[in-house]
Amino acid sequence: MDSGTRIRPRVRPARLGQIVAEIASHPASWSDIVRFDSGRRWYRRLELTDDHEVWLLSWLPGQETGFHDHGEAVGAFAVAYGELCERTVPARRPRVRNRAFSAGQVRPFGAGHVHDVVNVTAGPAVSVHAYSPPLTAMRRYDLTSGGLVYAATEHAELGW
Repeated sequence: MDSGTRIRPRVRPARLGQIVAEIASHPASWSDIVRFDSGRRWYRRLELTDDHEVWLLSWLPGQETGFHDHGEAVGAFAVAYGELCERTVPARRPRVRNRAFSAGQVRPFGAGHVHDVVNVTAGPAVSVHAYSPPLTAMRRYDLTSGGLVYAATEHAELGW
């Protein structure tokens, strides 16, 4: 390893789940800053440390992330208000699996986890997300009849 390479500490997904659950369960700490935008999903970073970051997101009906991963980061999200659906596509059976999460539920995940999160309900939702190490890139995927196909990489410094 070259001397310029820095190993970034990693928080385990279960611990990230505890962090997001705690924040989600205290709306007084975030309700005055959350916004709903009909043009796009709204998000705001709440915390950034050397080993993790925490984001607050809002979702109007129909808003979604599209299929993506979180680069080398592990993560977790908690639904703070409303309900969200996580869509995944198993590698061996390219058929979309849907899993609903309602307020109070937490979803931890490991590195390389590909999903699409969407608000399929008629009401708004709010969620709290944490990643470790902090995100540097996310890979985007298109869903085809044969499964997920890599489409592009988004880098943190270019617009998050």
